[in-house]
Amino acid sequence: MRYQISGKQIDIGDALQTHVKSELDEVVAKYSQRPTDATVVFSRNAHEYVCEAVIHLSTGLSASAKAHAVEIYAAFDACREKLDKQLRRYKRRLKDHHLGRTEPVEFGAGSAYILAASEESEDTEPETLQPIIIAEMETKIPSLSVGEAVMQMELSESRLLVFRNEKHSGVNVVYRREDGNIGWIDPRNNG
Repeated sequence: MRYQISGKQIDIGDALQTHVKSELDEVVAKYSQRPTDATVVFSRNAHEYVCEAVIHLSTGLSASAKAHAVEIYAAFDACREKLDKQLRRYKRRLKDHHLGRTEPVEFGAGSAYILAASEESEDTEPETLQPIIIAEMETKIPSLSVGEAVMQMELSESRLLVFRNEKHSGVNVVYRREDGNIGWIDPRNNG
């Protein structure tokens, strides 16, 4: 497994990197036998350490977690437990999807834009309907089934996921509704 372990304005020692690698190897070995990669970022927020981790599975799915603690090792251990819980919860579903999929998930390219926030009050009319683009980045859009998209959204703890539907190659969206249910937007479904 490939690792990218870094710290935002804090030094990450060799002992912590070794600990992270051994613990994540153990977690991933339980649920995935294929090579994967992981990104772990440590940072500091006031008196607490923050650990954010993302594990990319060979099936194309990703699991992510974030944890806070007063000590850096405790922050990582809490983050690892969250990842373990996510992967354990979806172990059966991951295996089922893995067996049905003969090739890894394909990713298409797309553009992602960050728009400037409106500084005007809600009562006033904006001067122009053209938003100001403050950043443009390339993003990856996975080609998944609807079930896999819902599982990916839940694994990554996102509020929504844009994906290319494997059935008809159209762009779809799954999202978490305020009532806790999952919504699915499929523009091709005219019924």
